[in-house]
Amino acid sequence: MANPLLGVLFHWIGGFASASFYVPYKSVRRWSWEVFWLTGGVVSWLIAPWLFAALQTHDLMGVLSHTPVKTLGLCWLFGALWGFGGLTFGLTMRYLGISLGTAVALGLTAAFGTLIPPLVSGQIMGLAGARSGQVVLLGVLISLLGIVIVGVAGHAKEQEQLRLGLQGQLTPVNFTRGILVAVFSGVMSSCFAFGLAAGQPIRDLTLAAGTPTLSQGLPVLCVVLFGGFVTNAVWCLVLILKNRSGGEFVGRATERRPLLRNYLLCAVAGGAWYLQFFFYTMGESQMGRYGFSSWTLHMSSIIIFAALWGLSLKEWKGASVRSRARLALGLAVLVSSTIVIGLGNAMAVHSS
Repeated sequence: MANPLLGVLFHWIGGFASASFYVPYKSVRRWSWEVFWLTGGVVSWLIAPWLFAALQTHDLMGVLSHTPVKTLGLCWLFGALWGFGGLTFGLTMRYLGISLGTAVALGLTAAFGTLIPPLVSGQIMGLAGARSGQVVLLGVLISLLGIVIVGVAGHAKEQEQLRLGLQGQLTPVNFTRGILVAVFSGVMSSCFAFGLAAGQPIRDLTLAAGTPTLSQGLPVLCVVLFGGFVTNAVWCLVLILKNRSGGEFVGRATERRPLLRNYLLCAVAGGAWYLQFFFYTMGESQMGRYGFSSWTLHMSSIIIFAALWGLSLKEWKGASVRSRARLALGLAVLVSSTIVIGLGNAMAVHSS
């Protein structure tokens, strides 16, 4: 029997992993972005998915070999499109600033990734007509409100830091272009949720093969993340050729210790990046018939823990009490949204 409250806990753990994955990258030395991003990506998009799926599911290769080609193609395609969303996320930060860009992109990702799957499947009408479904939709709306509040707080913080000369990040340079890029990034990033939804036949096959319910989503991740790997790998290789940074993978004899350290840091970062989806699929397996609400829980959890990391790393230095209060309010709204969504799913489980 599904346990939505346990699912919320899994989503919080996944959100923490996602918000934390970039921290090890900050300690990488003498490597260009494309070099450490591709190195970590090999772990997060190739090694970890197949390793965990092989260890925790039954007959992985048999399941995938019996999966319809159309299903595999859709999962891979949505994964590749999700990769474009991640690559353009940085441009959103450049044009809108960090906090406003994050709020717009992730807000759109949360909205599209949560609501499109039930709209396509026709589940949305039944959702709106049931008390439990109405509670879930209320939780989704509360989450979007929380994302907006956090974005407003972050934008105010950046303006205050600029006035004090404390802001070292790029400032917003083109609002119109930034909104267009943010919409593209948000829609493309939400494709990950579509890829997971398209992988339902893979879940059915792996469950039939004896895989535990909690691990049913792991074979789907192998296909979706491979799509994301292809997109990111192509772009990183283009940059490596353009910047002639390929030599950084081997370094010089005098750099062996930093080189090994870089590989270890990238492995940790890549592992943390994968764990967000590992726990995401576990959480989704516990949400019952409203599993699509997992995407909102995931986005909300990421923003909550990312904000907490920002506070701990002194990124809010120089921010006013008012801006910090807005941030606290936004985080409280996001936490409450995860609770409301969990309760709505629990109501659906107990009424079935």
